[in-house]
Amino acid sequence: MLPQVVPQLIPAADDRDYRARMTGLCRALAVQAVVPAIENDLPPLLRMSARLKEIGVRMWLPEPASVHACIDKAAFHRVLTEHGVPTPRSWWGDTLDQVPENTQLVVKPRRGHGAQHVHFVEKKEHALLLSEVVPDALVQERVYGTEFTADCLVDRTGRASAILRRRDLVKAGLATVSTTFHDTTVLDLVLAALRAVRAEGLCCVQGFVQADGQVTITELNVRIAGGFPLTEAAGADLVGQMVNGLFGLPVDHGRLTYRTGIFLTNYVETLAVGETTDLKRIAMNGVTT
Repeated sequence: MLPQVVPQLIPAADDRDYRARMTGLCRALAVQAVVPAIENDLPPLLRMSARLKEIGVRMWLPEPASVHACIDKAAFHRVLTEHGVPTPRSWWGDTLDQVPENTQLVVKPRRGHGAQHVHFVEKKEHALLLSEVVPDALVQERVYGTEFTADCLVDRTGRASAILRRRDLVKAGLATVSTTFHDTTVLDLVLAALRAVRAEGLCCVQGFVQADGQVTITELNVRIAGGFPLTEAAGADLVGQMVNGLFGLPVDHGRLTYRTGIFLTNYVETLAVGETTDLKRIAMNGVTT
């Protein structure tokens, strides 16, 4: 419904027609590049990357092993632990019997995005019960503190820039109030996490600064984060430099500096209302009104 944007209806990422529809759209619209913005799109886009390249479509993603290490929370935990990057204790599969008693816990799927199927419990038995219901469950020690996101761009030489923002108010897994800040300890661990998974291109890192100052990394996504407009508002040319790297041009890290103390608030807005027959027509024809 946004002005000058023509929507194109595609199947869900796990639909068998996804690859054919995406390839057809890219060919019909002479698409030059695809920038993934949803976690679930990454696996099929990786599988079809060679085909997209054949028809002239660029993508900028790290090696498949790096992508899968970020998609799978258990694999991500293993990689960060091996590299000495602080991350919450986690249990899955045949290690679930090692979940400690009397510990604040989070039960979540190993794969997926946002706050879908995420549950907070205080008893081991509740965590084990939920692990039978939550798909491919992972149980994680719950971490408290100031939550943050780092919007990052890693160039093809491995050099990274990161813009830090606090997630001051979070609802349903999405930050509705954020502020930019700088912290050397946080930045060092964000960069360490990027190196550990051998990230490249546009990505975001999430974690917590606990009350005692300890920093814990909880997540790394090889895609843009929903709150990236704050990074742009704070002066960092994140999208422009990503486009440079995407098309093989040098990334100017001098353009990725930012001002601290800049805030962003957002909310869910109704874009349009109308008859369902109109919605179907819009979706099928790609017409905005």
